[in-house]
This record gives sequence, structure tokens and C-alpha cells, in this order.
Amino acid sequence: MKPRSLMLALAMALAGASAAQAQQGQVVALTGAEVIDGTGSAPLHDATVLIENGLIRQVGPAVDVKIPDDAWHIDYHGKTVLPGLISDHSHLGLVSGTTADPAADYTTENIRRQLHQYVAYGVTTVTSLGVNRPLFYDLQKQLHAGTLAGADIFGADAGIGVPDGAPPFGHVAPDQLFRPATVEQARAAVKTMAARHPSFIKVWVDDFHGAVKVKMDPAIYKAVIDEAHRHGIRVAAHVYYLADAKRLVADGVDVLAHGIRDVPVDAAFVKAAKAHGIWYIPTLDLDESFYLFAQDQALLQTPLLAHALSPELKAQFENPGWRAKVLADAKGVAVDKQALAVNMRNLQLLHDAGVKIGFGTDSGATPLRIPGFAEHRELALNVQAGLSPLQTIRLATGQAAALLGLSDRGVIAPGKRADLLVVDGDPAADIHALDQIDAVWQRGKPVAANLQSYAP
Repeated sequence: MKPRSLMLALAMALAGASAAQAQQGQVVALTGAEVIDGTGSAPLHDATVLIENGLIRQVGPAVDVKIPDDAWHIDYHGKTVLPGLISDHSHLGLVSGTTADPAADYTTENIRRQLHQYVAYGVTTVTSLGVNRPLFYDLQKQLHAGTLAGADIFGADAGIGVPDGAPPFGHVAPDQLFRPATVEQARAAVKTMAARHPSFIKVWVDDFHGAVKVKMDPAIYKAVIDEAHRHGIRVAAHVYYLADAKRLVADGVDVLAHGIRDVPVDAAFVKAAKAHGIWYIPTLDLDESFYLFAQDQALLQTPLLAHALSPELKAQFENPGWRAKVLADAKGVAVDKQALAVNMRNLQLLHDAGVKIGFGTDSGATPLRIPGFAEHRELALNVQAGLSPLQTIRLATGQAAALLGLSDRGVIAPGKRADLLVVDGDPAADIHALDQIDAVWQRGKPVAANLQSYAP
């Protein structure tokens, strides 16, 4: 469905209320809902949320909130309101359908389509962590200003890869990635990106579990970290192995953009991660995505997945030959399942130890990491890893905003942006209630309805 048609369907769905009313400065009162505020606190029951000029004006139990006489009322009894989800690790414009061709797919049309899909799934802010072109900044400016529809975006510019190594993209435009061979080239690349003021500089350090020839020379990423910090920019690293993660932390990296998946983390790493204040993004969905759709055909019948699939990807998932080929690689599937198991154990250990955890999935990096669906799958995997639903929601809202250094969103509190996800049921009791999307709001305006009204 086109964005304009989606807005029309939403306006009709909201009890006959006119969405235009909210755009004219009128106070909006969301009443009767459970409210999960994104801080990890227990839900508020029978709560009222007042929205004015795109911001939360007041939130609290209904008896404590006075609603203006001329407010636009929306009854959300039986529903839960929580902050819009925030991805700290995704990618934009790298895939289309069943293929990944970053040079060809990094277009305004493709990126806008993906940003609309994120919003339809309640992901209102997205971090595109590398392989970005200058087009990114043009779109970011419009999204920050609210003049372009779709998830708001932050990013890591192009990023620093390895000659003959990671990332293993076959067709990347010259303005999408640097592959420096020397420390001097690495510093020059950072200076070029720093001039565009990205949120992060990205480095691809590991060998994709043996899938590429070489790993990044530690001298390169040490120079990148030093030069980025000279410009006041944080560095996020693509990692797999504990040994690499330890050295990166010692060298001053700010964000580990994937979970450690080769071995369980040890006490020395936990101590160093806390001492250096690093952020850790597990991306549990990454390894599972390689086999999930071949293994679990029942997912295709769920609205959560069905409405996320392009026709090409749907046909691939329904193809018995494709499924058989994926599952025939028993060794590869076993490796991915083991990586997921280690990642989940490490997440719980690091979370319980007090390491700062963010939220991301690497969605959009391959066709199998599907915008929106991947984020909901990550939520479920976090709970399977041992976190409570409220802890998981906090990671995907308040904590994810904190990782990005954003104080204007991620929690429901006075003065914060009214970026909201409304779902049926109680996700504090069952994380899968987050899959039952009723509405999505951005800047105090309804921008998406239930998933049945959306098509990619």
C-alpha cells in the first residue's frame, strides 16, 4: 500500500477521528491503555497519555491526568502503549527482493520503501551502520525535520573495510566503502567521513567466521579509533570472536556492533567492557536468519512475516528447492545454531553483569534480515535468552536511544517525542503481544495502522 493510502486507512481506523486534528496543535488524549514507558518500570494501568505539538505533555494514571475539554480522545482500553522501537544496527539500501547489490539498490525509492516498512512494524528510529552514500545525509536532513515520511535515521557513513576481506559485498560503489591498506589511508578515510558528521565510524574487523580471506590489521582499526576520537566521533566494530573484542575494547572502541559468538565471554572481558563503558549489540537474529525461513514454514502464515515480504522473497521462501538446499547444508546450519546459542548465553551474562546493551539486528544487510520482522524476532530471542519482556523492551527503547546519545525519545515521559507503538494485549506478560500492532505514531501523529493494512 502506498504511504498516502496507508494514512487514509489509518485515519478511517482510528474510530472515525480526523488525523488532521492532531496536526493542528490540538491536544491528543490516549486513554485507558497500559503504558510501558521504556525505563524498565512496571506498566501503568488505565493510563492517560497527553500529546501536544508532537511531544508527550503528561502521562500517568487516569485519575491524575486532567484532559482538556477540546482534546481529541482515542480510547485504547485493552491495548498497550510503549515507545517506538529503535534499531541501533540496521542497513539501508543494500538489498531489493532476493538480491543484495548495494551500488544499484542504494536509491531514494528503495530506502524510502524500507523506512516505511520499519515504521509499519513500530520501528520509528533506525541506525544505518555503514555502506552509506552521500544520499544518506540528504534523506536524514528531511527525516530529522519531519518533512519526509518514514523512520528517522542515524548512520555510520561508508565505513572502513578490508582489502580482500570484510565486508564481503561484491558490488559496492566507491562512495560506499573505504578499504585502506595502510594506517595513513585509514586516517585519511576517517577525516573524509568526519567532515560529513556521521553518528559513528564503522569498522569490519573479523573474517565473517572464515568466509573471507583476512581479518583487519589491528594497526588499521587502532588508527581509525584514534582518528575518529580526535574528531569526536564514536567507533562501532563488526566482530565475531572474543579475542578481537578484547583487543578492540583495549584500543578504545565504543560499540561492539554484534554479539560475541565463538566462545562464552570471560570475567576479564566483562570487567573491561564495564570499565571502558562500551555498548554491546547482540544481533541474535543474524545467525538465525540463515536457516529460520527454510526450517519454519509456519511463519509464512503469520501476518508478522507475510506483510514484510516482497513478492520475490515470498516466492523464494515457498520454493521447496530453496528450502531443501538451505537445510541440506547441515554443517552450516549447525554452526549458525551454535553461534546463536553462544550469543544468547553471552547476552544474558553481560546484561546481568551490568554491561550496557543496545538493540539491533543487522536488518537490511541481506535479504534474509527483513526490516521490521527482524526487530520483532530479536525481541522474542532476547526473552528466550533469559531477559524478561520488560527488560527486553527497555533495551529496544530507552537503552537503544541512550546508545545513540538521544535524549528526546525512547521513553514515554513529559517533553519526549511522541513516537509510540500501540499493540493489542500485554507485552509485559508475553513479548509476542508486540507483534499485534494496532497503530504507530511519530511526532504525535498516527503514521501506520495494523499490519493487515500494509504491503511492502
